[in-house]
Amino acid sequence: MFPFSIRVARCDDGTHSPAQDGATDKTSVASKAIEAVKQKVTPPESELRRWRRTFETHAKLTGTDGQKYLDIENFVNAIAPPQDLSKITRGQYALLFRVADVNRRGRLSFDDFHVFETLLKRPDADYWIAFQYFDADRSGAIDYDEFKNVFESCLGPEALPFNFDCDWVKLYLGRKDGAHVLGYNEFTQLMKGLQGERLRQGFAYLDSNKDGFITPDQFKRIILELAGHKLSDEVIERLPTLTTLNPGKGISYSEVVAFYNVIRDMDMVERFSSIIREAVAKSSDGRIAASDFLTAASQSTRYALFSPMEASIIFHFASRGAAGASNRLTLIDFAKLLDPRWQAPVAFNRPVDGEGSKGRWTSLAHFARDFGHSVYNFGLGGIAGAFGATMVYPIDLVKTRMQNQRTTVVGELLYKNSLDCVRKVYRNEGFLGFYRGLGPQLIGVAPEKAIKLTMNDLVRGYASDPETGRISLGWELVAGGVAGASQVVFTNPLEIVKIRLQVQGELAKSQGAKPRGAIHIIRSLGLFGLYKGASACLLRDIPFSAIYFPAYNHFKKDLFREGYNGKKLTFWETLAAAAMAGMPAAYFTTPADVIKTRLQVEARKGQSTYNGLVDAGVKIFREEGGRALFKGGVARILRSSPQFGFTLVAYEYLQEWFPYPWQDKPQRLETQYTLAAGEDISRTRARNALKILLDVHHDIGRRGTTPAEQRRSIV
Repeated sequence: MFPFSIRVARCDDGTHSPAQDGATDKTSVASKAIEAVKQKVTPPESELRRWRRTFETHAKLTGTDGQKYLDIENFVNAIAPPQDLSKITRGQYALLFRVADVNRRGRLSFDDFHVFETLLKRPDADYWIAFQYFDADRSGAIDYDEFKNVFESCLGPEALPFNFDCDWVKLYLGRKDGAHVLGYNEFTQLMKGLQGERLRQGFAYLDSNKDGFITPDQFKRIILELAGHKLSDEVIERLPTLTTLNPGKGISYSEVVAFYNVIRDMDMVERFSSIIREAVAKSSDGRIAASDFLTAASQSTRYALFSPMEASIIFHFASRGAAGASNRLTLIDFAKLLDPRWQAPVAFNRPVDGEGSKGRWTSLAHFARDFGHSVYNFGLGGIAGAFGATMVYPIDLVKTRMQNQRTTVVGELLYKNSLDCVRKVYRNEGFLGFYRGLGPQLIGVAPEKAIKLTMNDLVRGYASDPETGRISLGWELVAGGVAGASQVVFTNPLEIVKIRLQVQGELAKSQGAKPRGAIHIIRSLGLFGLYKGASACLLRDIPFSAIYFPAYNHFKKDLFREGYNGKKLTFWETLAAAAMAGMPAAYFTTPADVIKTRLQVEARKGQSTYNGLVDAGVKIFREEGGRALFKGGVARILRSSPQFGFTLVAYEYLQEWFPYPWQDKPQRLETQYTLAAGEDISRTRARNALKILLDVHHDIGRRGTTPAEQRRSIV
């Protein structure tokens, strides 16, 4: 039920409003108004069907004419958002029933509902609804008595008094004799300045000794009446701390006005959240100070939007301590000012390591959750790695054969170039020849890519700022290097078997050698033989990953602007970022890959043999020249770039499709506007239509009588 009282025919002071006189004429006028609106604005057929469907779903009252109607409760169910995206209660939506029920019947037909939904489409619906609410007699104008009676009915007995005989009211409405009435446009200006006058009168009333200061509790009382519905509980609780900004006798009028201006313009801050995001993105640590905030705002607006005092207030209430403007804040900190439903995340209350604190790793629950998350990432990384390897395996085979080709061998070269290699593999070994050795590759690539992706995520997670998500370049390189080093335990045995399988085709062609399977190769090499060339593998994989992962993340953020204003990259943008990051990583590590290949392949008759990493590098350079160290470089780019592109795209999409159920949700700057993005537009308009009425008093519509008394007050 809805605890409020709607007064139409009788005001709270017991006086009769003009609505009692000529009721029949008013009903006739209202009916004509309905027809006029219906004829003037014809909604699209789809919208009309949606309104009809909403009405039929919620209309429970049937009249004597057999038609369905909405009563107050069902009307609220039809227009109120399913979830409370602000501090507006469902009962307060019943205030709109008074505006919708133009015929004063206490029920709404579909025509009434149709007209109301049409009114909500007005760009000035909030002001128009407020005008209709105050225009109790539906005369199209508001006089002094009408404004006073409706205004007073909105205030509770404990509200701050308002002097209607003040000069400010007289400027708009003249004297009490009703010499001046307000039309719609004049009314909107009155309502726009009403809170400022209430603020002035409230401060003057509470400043009993006239020293220009009020107490923190008195300041809290003023703000709660004017804007309590706009503030989160955290901000409300900290309202008295405003006095710490300028320690002295109390809170001055300047500070009260500055705080009110911040709340009044908070919608502008939210609209300009891209300004804050841009300022945060440009900062080195993902945080901004009050000076950065003012600079960003001044660069995006013609005139200064906030004064230095107002910026200090913003930073004081967005911060967690009492340092106020001296704090450097993250993007998420501003949410407690922009979102009235804001509550402190768990991370804000988590104890830091130290005496009396269990810490992250001493908590068995945290350890189990983190371990489970790593296992989860490992599994998805294995699937993604297998997918990426299969996509580019033919390129990898060509790369391996080109790298293994010696220019010092007496006799004809097998392949003139990579394209010639492709032609000969297809002619001599068929299409399946391009996938020779794929089995061991897939068996090994799953744990290889899995541990690489998991270790990179793990190190980045612990090295990143938990609030901003930022990580320094040094730690990015470390995370990538650790990821590259950890994969060698799987990579080296995998690649030595894969390489020897890949070159068997050419051995069979040139020497008539009988192809051997992977099991034979593993037995012949032994455990230690499987790690032959591991030093070269480390020399290749550590710098590769140290280059690749930071480049990938910076391409996403700096080139494709991931996360900017909530942007989510498309499939092709993610693939492009991953592929471009693989190009420098693959090419600059080609010498290590050439050395690794030479160490792992069995030398044929007449070929040089190598005794370790340094010996191989020196002999290749001396016998074949510096260009030999970059053999297959182009093939590595063609293979590594798309392989890691497909792997990382698959990995990220798998994480999105199959999210880890116990993962901490990242903190995001979510406000009424971002959360209402997918909401029914009619419900969004209904909430917006209450804005001006709530500015009269944040408790309007919460106090009242029983439902039966509510219905009697309407008719």
